[in-house]
Amino acid sequence: MKNSLINITKSGKKFDEAVVSVLKSIDKKGWSVFQIYDIKERLAAKGFNHSPLKIIELCSAKHANALLGKTKFVSLCMPCKIVVIEDKGKVEIASMNPQIMSEFFQEIEKKDTEELERDIKEIITNVK
Repeated sequence: MKNSLINITKSGKKFDEAVVSVLKSIDKKGWSVFQIYDIKERLAAKGFNHSPLKIIELCSAKHANALLGKTKFVSLCMPCKIVVIEDKGKVEIASMNPQIMSEFFQEIEKKDTEELERDIKEIITNVK
């Protein structure tokens, strides 16, 4: 999917290996993991069957501080998320493009999110 809202990378790894690789890549970049949601598990508890999907919430204090200094409402987009999805045996890793925040908050310019976007893309790319 080509979309300016979403960054997607295909992974040749198995689902669980991709999740562990994302976590290692986040740690290597010096970011913090806040929470991991196992959507397949949560939906299964309600009787629904889905393929594996984990949402990983992550944060860079440096980027969070800079953006919150522009507007506290940017916290609506925090923390950042990376998702690991398995569909028909194929694994993909995706994140929202942080530059989209400049379309929601007039105080934030695209240049304010360029390094943040590079960092997240690097985290994802290191997983392949």
